[in-house]
Amino acid sequence: MLTTASLFTDLAHTRHSPRQFLPTPLSPSDIRGVLEDAQTAPSNSNTQPWNVHIVSGPARDTLSDELLKAYEEDRTSLDFTSDYGHGIHRDRSHEHAAIVYGTRGVARKDHEGRKEVIRENLRFYGAPHVALLFMPVLGDGVRAAGDVGMYAQNFLLSLTARGYRGIPQAVLGVYADTVRQTLGVPDDLKLLFGIAFGAGDQTSPMYDINMGRIPLHQSVVTHDTPGVLGE
Repeated sequence: MLTTASLFTDLAHTRHSPRQFLPTPLSPSDIRGVLEDAQTAPSNSNTQPWNVHIVSGPARDTLSDELLKAYEEDRTSLDFTSDYGHGIHRDRSHEHAAIVYGTRGVARKDHEGRKEVIRENLRFYGAPHVALLFMPVLGDGVRAAGDVGMYAQNFLLSLTARGYRGIPQAVLGVYADTVRQTLGVPDDLKLLFGIAFGAGDQTSPMYDINMGRIPLHQSVVTHDTPGVLGE
């Protein structure tokens, strides 16, 4: 018998980030439903700092074209740094890249092939929609960014519950000025990342890449909470 807990567990464990989508757009009611679900996210003192732009159709194509142009011209404009350090987090990032490039059959020394992977990213992997997640800088921005992260997880889980998929795209934040200028977003709203979304292309090898997760004991420390980690 399915319980609320088992339904959520199934939802959380089946959510994944495909890198190839079908072009079929979602219905307006489905998009609105996802946004309403995302809007229930908690936030610090109920500040609700997320500012979300949904881009589809010709506007989506124009944004992709401008991002590709910025990439070819090396016009980066990050609102936030993207540094993984020199330890385990950097190693995980390298493992992630190896899986993505390996699945595409792109060798480490294939520089043009690696550039094309980035271009596919800026084409939103063929997804018909992309959500751009902006935030105001409140204090040092950390709490607001955390709030937007919770909003994004609601957004992704709602897509999964409806049979759709989404992939967070940090690379879009590398071209924040380009995104703002194309969409007419004011400079005081900072771009964290985007989420390309739609129906995943299940025939593509890029649809269901298993990135894996570290075991609990590598990220969780318990205090007077015996038995959780198998002590």
